[in-house]
Amino acid sequence: MVDIGDMKVSTSRGDVIVTRSLGSGVGLTLFDPVAGVGGMIHCMLPLSEVDPDKASLKPYMFVDTGVAALLAEMDAAGAQRRNLVAKAAGAGSPLGREETLPIGQRNHAALREVLRANDIHIDREDVGGSKVRALYLYMADGRTTVESEGQETEL
Repeated sequence: MVDIGDMKVSTSRGDVIVTRSLGSGVGLTLFDPVAGVGGMIHCMLPLSEVDPDKASLKPYMFVDTGVAALLAEMDAAGAQRRNLVAKAAGAGSPLGREETLPIGQRNHAALREVLRANDIHIDREDVGGSKVRALYLYMADGRTTVESEGQETEL
């Protein structure tokens, strides 16, 4: 289980990594099918510069520091960046259009920028809107699904 502001990496084919309550937060899965390494992160805020002290204590809360940490853990576990398949979910506006700070949109933009800087393309995503999502990564084969409003779909 990946909590909000948390991250997990696995090399165990029997694992299923999951995060819930993806509203404005963004969830990212990375999977290297050659090395059998997978990881997931659930970030709350786009950029650590808003609170560097908190970012040093809880780097996974922020897209910029969290994704960098996830990539480092994936590298240490044997993943090769050229093999990574990236999928994302969340980054919505659970309060609807009336939100004054579009955190979800900012999280998505930050995620795309961090991945682009690392030469990683998002393969599939389910982002935006007002629904809350759960994200699953099946380590047996890298299959990634999103569950929302009682429906589960594969990314």
